[in-house]
Amino acid sequence: MRASDFVASYIEAWNHHDAQCIADHLTKDGTYYDVPGDQLHPKPELVKYLSDFFSRDQHQYSLVGEVVSGENTIAFQYRVDAEVEELSEPPSLGAEFVTLEGDHAVRIADYYKQSIELKSRSEADKYAKSGLNEELLESYKVELTELMENERAYLNPSLTLPKLSSMVRCPINHLSQVINAGFGMSFFDYLNRYRIDEAKRLLTDNTDPQPAILTVAFEVGFNSNSAFYSAFKRSCGKTPACFRQENKQS
Repeated sequence: MRASDFVASYIEAWNHHDAQCIADHLTKDGTYYDVPGDQLHPKPELVKYLSDFFSRDQHQYSLVGEVVSGENTIAFQYRVDAEVEELSEPPSLGAEFVTLEGDHAVRIADYYKQSIELKSRSEADKYAKSGLNEELLESYKVELTELMENERAYLNPSLTLPKLSSMVRCPINHLSQVINAGFGMSFFDYLNRYRIDEAKRLLTDNTDPQPAILTVAFEVGFNSNSAFYSAFKRSCGKTPACFRQENKQS
C-alpha cells in the first residue's frame, strides 16, 4: 500500500469515529503511542480507548502538507477542527510517525498540541495543485454515483477509499476531492449516506419476522453494531430501534 493511501484511509477512519477501523491499520501486535499523554495502547486495547475518546470527541481531521515516507516509515501532519461551529475553538495541529510492516503499522506515535492558530483555506486553495478540473470532477461524480446507486458498492463492508478509487479508475487524491468538494462530505459520510438509506428501507420492511438490527447493520455494509448505531443516530437523530418503532406506529 502506498503511504498516501494508508494516510487517507487512516484519517477517514478518524473522521468516521470508527475505533475498530483505526485499530485495523495496526498489525496484530502493533501499538499506538499517545506521546503527550504518555500512553501506549496495544491493538486489542486501542479500540476501547478510542471508543471512549469518540464518545466525547466532536472534531474533524484533515491532512496538512505532504506525506513523507521512507522504506518502512511514514510521517504526516494533521489538523483538528471543531465539528460543531458553535464550539468556536481554534484549530490545532498534530503529527504522526508510523513504522510499517508490510501494509500495516507496528507502531503509530501521535504528537499533538492544542490551540494552534491557523489561517483558513478555501476548497479552491486546498485543491489548487491537484490537476482535477471541473469537467473531470463532474465526470467522476457521475461514475461514482452510478457505482453506488446501480452496483451498490457501499454494501461491501471492506470498501475503502483506495479500493473505491480503483473501481472508479481515478487517483485516490482525485476521488477524495470529488467526494469532499463535489458532494460536500467525507468519504465515510458519503458511504454511510447510502448505507443508512438502505438500513431505513430494511427497518421499515413489513416482512415477518423482521430482521434483527444487528443483521441489518451487517447487510448494509457496517463491520460492527456500534459503528452502525453511531452513524444511524448521527444521520437520523435517533437509534435504529426508535426509528423502527416510530414507523410501526405510523
